Amino acid sequence: MFIFPAIIVVAAVLFIYYKVAILKSKDELVQRYFNAKARICLGTFVLVFGINQYIFYKTQLSLFIGIVFVILGGLQFYRGSMEAKHYRSEWRRLNPSE
Repeated sequence: MFIFPAIIVVAAVLFIYYKVAILKSKDELVQRYFNAKARICLGTFVLVFGINQYIFYKTQLSLFIGIVFVILGGLQFYRGSMEAKHYRSEWRRLNPSE
């Protein structure tokens, strides 16, 4: 039961880390890549939060809310993964020597 709260905290911390890293970067491609990574962390946070709420409360209402959170978190995670993959390949294409 301790694993879900730990994942929630780590995802929230990484989300904040990537959002701050966006502010520090001047390159727009790197900013978009960090935003995609932040989206992955947000999706993980929402998805695991939805699962954790159902496991903790075990009511029908928490099931419906958990399903909504799992769907929204999964969509955020998927979109962030696709964006991160795209921007990573773009960065490699533009910087072949590094």
